[in-house]
Amino acid sequence: MSQQPMRPHQRLSGLALRPDRQHPNNTPQPSCREQLVCGDRSAKRMIGFALVQACTLGSILLGLAAILFAANGGLTEARGCLLGCIALDGLDGSLARKFGVSTPFGAQMDSLADMASFGIATPLVTYYWLADRGPAWLVAGACIAMALAAAVRLARFNVTPYNSTWFQGLPTTIAALILIGSSLAVPRLGFVPAMILILACTAAMVSSLPYPKLNQMLRIRTWLLSLVGIGAIISMPTVFVAVIGTFLLSGPLLALRYRLAPDDADALPE
Repeated sequence: MSQQPMRPHQRLSGLALRPDRQHPNNTPQPSCREQLVCGDRSAKRMIGFALVQACTLGSILLGLAAILFAANGGLTEARGCLLGCIALDGLDGSLARKFGVSTPFGAQMDSLADMASFGIATPLVTYYWLADRGPAWLVAGACIAMALAAAVRLARFNVTPYNSTWFQGLPTTIAALILIGSSLAVPRLGFVPAMILILACTAAMVSSLPYPKLNQMLRIRTWLLSLVGIGAIISMPTVFVAVIGTFLLSGPLLALRYRLAPDDADALPE
């Protein structure tokens, strides 16, 4: 007699009863992905976990506030909220590492917060910034493309192996910083340059170009950092444009460098 094929729910039941997935009392043991906090649940770690999630949720709330401010003409307040989102995005990761509470749940929450703040709120604030400077339909199209690019960038980040040296594509946080910073540093930025900047950030987010992480940027020589600081005192808009232009171009330049010298490309994202 031939054996009847197992139905999907029977196969899942069989997996749940495997000895290596059970506690000694035969209760199925949840994996780390099924828990909010993995490992030790001491008071210190639980407080750290709560602080991390508070930062993440705070970023979402600030993103929503930015949308409301921008819709009611408060562009300055909206930009301030988005800068707060950027700060909280960096803080939650630092706290997670400090308290040892980096978890799959936290990673998913962080991506959702990034999508809310940098994939939705930032394009909308950018739209309200530029809609009265040129064709509204053109601005809307560029901002929609930016939102879609952010979604693709974040989804790809979630399934890409970790690389401690490079980002694969421009991070959504940095794209938001470039756009919000540009609107603050160069308030009278022309419509065409602003649109070019939006499209450049959009293309860079969905690209596979390597962009340096903070630990790589800190290797910049002290004299060069001093030069940037002096330039910022003299003319902040000029220095800001030069810095973001250099950073955006660093991706294509690094890719070209390692294409010409493939033996040095081991650390680059694939």
